[in-house]
Amino acid sequence: MAEQTTGGTATTAAPTVSIDGRPSGSAIKSPRTPRTPQGTLYRGSVGMWSWVLHRITGVAIYFFLLVHILDTALVRLSPEAYNAVIGTYKTPIMNLGEIALVMAIVFHAFNGLRIILVDFWSKGPKYQRAMFWVVLVLWAVAIAGFLPRQLMNLVADFH
Repeated sequence: MAEQTTGGTATTAAPTVSIDGRPSGSAIKSPRTPRTPQGTLYRGSVGMWSWVLHRITGVAIYFFLLVHILDTALVRLSPEAYNAVIGTYKTPIMNLGEIALVMAIVFHAFNGLRIILVDFWSKGPKYQRAMFWVVLVLWAVAIAGFLPRQLMNLVADFH
């Protein structure tokens, strides 16, 4: 209780309370303002970037599968057309596309496992940030095992 002195007499002022039991009026202490998120207009946190990357890789994989089904269906229409399309895939640009595809698939797979853990493990939300960094480490290790061989193929395409 706050004491007020008016004209030499000490009185105790009672805070006013609203219907829901919280102090109101001058007795309200200003609540801590939430921390302003760093980064983008959105939250900018690990969770948001994980969500964005998961959606981008998912869409990229979907379009690859669509093109793959269509080019494989060409074999029924014309084996010559199929061979011509497959021949265009043996270029350095397509080799870079294959590298990007594998990178997308590996990230999407590891991040999908992280999402499953966040959804179905009781402590998942608490550890979701740490699990994202684990996903990135596992992704880097897997890609490091894949990349040297694929880059040798890319160099061989130039010769």
